Amino acid sequence: MNDQTIIVIPSRLAAQRFDRKPLALINGKPMIVHVWERAIEANIGPVIVACCATEVQSIITSLGGTAILTDPNLPSGTDRVAAALSSYDPQKKYKYVINLQGDLPTIDPADIRRTQTALQFQSDIDISTLACPILSEEEKNDPNLVKVVVGNLNKDLGQAFYFTRTPVFSGHNKLFHHIGVYGFKRQSLEKFVALPPSPLEQQESLEQLRGVEAGLKFGIHLTSSRLFGVDTPEDIQKAVEALNR
Repeated sequence: MNDQTIIVIPSRLAAQRFDRKPLALINGKPMIVHVWERAIEANIGPVIVACCATEVQSIITSLGGTAILTDPNLPSGTDRVAAALSSYDPQKKYKYVINLQGDLPTIDPADIRRTQTALQFQSDIDISTLACPILSEEEKNDPNLVKVVVGNLNKDLGQAFYFTRTPVFSGHNKLFHHIGVYGFKRQSLEKFVALPPSPLEQQESLEQLRGVEAGLKFGIHLTSSRLFGVDTPEDIQKAVEALNR
């Protein structure tokens, strides 16, 4: 357990492609509970759920967890993380913040720890995140699968230079899939949410490009995990199969 790190899981009921997604049942358990459990298992610091619905808050608190209600009109999950953190930790005890997306029920707790490792062991970066190799033509050409340009690799640690939905090669002629888990230094999170949406962000519909354009430095930890987010109702069965394995 790290007394400087906190994990915050943003959760929003209304989603364009999958309404009430956090409450979708996977093996009889709401998806948000699966994600919360993976975060607890990572054992790197306290876990809070940043939600906008009392239904989600009640589920988490009934399990002994902590859930903070935030404004449902906040524009992004990152804004929700920052708002909940400000409420939970106004004294700024926590130096590192892991933003764990609420639609990753199959994430390996080790990958959450990798996000923290990339943040703490690359002292010159502002934000850490994860990537894994792209192995198929289907992944390569899928616009819903975000790609990342990776450089300065030293074993499994490197730097992310750009994010895009189009196939783009990194060094050594490799393609990498970006996994949307983020570790922020506290001051970097505060800077990020104070920025307006950037032109590249709006062009690619990728929030992380706001940080790239603002000069924030992204560290990467490579993983072999084949992680996917639950974006549609059809993805629930894939999550069930992955958890059962």
